[in-house]
Amino acid sequence: MKMNAKALAPIALITAFGLGTLAPHAQTPPQKVGFVNVDTLFAAHPADKDVKTLQTKFQGELADLDSKIKAIDAKGAAATASEKDSRKTMVDTYNAKLKDYDTQMKAKAGPVETSVDNAIGAYAKANGFSIIMDRSVAQQSGLVVYADTSTDVTEGVKKNVK
Repeated sequence: MKMNAKALAPIALITAFGLGTLAPHAQTPPQKVGFVNVDTLFAAHPADKDVKTLQTKFQGELADLDSKIKAIDAKGAAATASEKDSRKTMVDTYNAKLKDYDTQMKAKAGPVETSVDNAIGAYAKANGFSIIMDRSVAQQSGLVVYADTSTDVTEGVKKNVK
């Protein structure tokens, strides 16, 4: 009995698939993942005190202006022309202070952030980590649902924060 090509095609396909699953595959090495508490690392930096002082200063200034602007906004159409003019001036002042705050914050917090990033990178390389994530961001985003506490490397990284 003679078999034609159409009859052999399914058998050849199954055989090829079967042999393909037996061939050795390159295995990727396990990835080492760690987590840090970035807020703790920032607090460990010597310049973090200056950053916190700046935040407190501007929060007070901006909160005062914000409450005055909201008080005028609450009046709505009942606000007088002078209150509306005053509101416009306060909004302009608020925006100017916010811009000044952003500039000062970048100057103070930028080096702290760079230092923390460098400390994390150095720790990761020295200890064979492929990935180190901020625990709170991973948790809040839903990216990580569970992580063993032994994956927290905050204390090890904190020693490198300067």
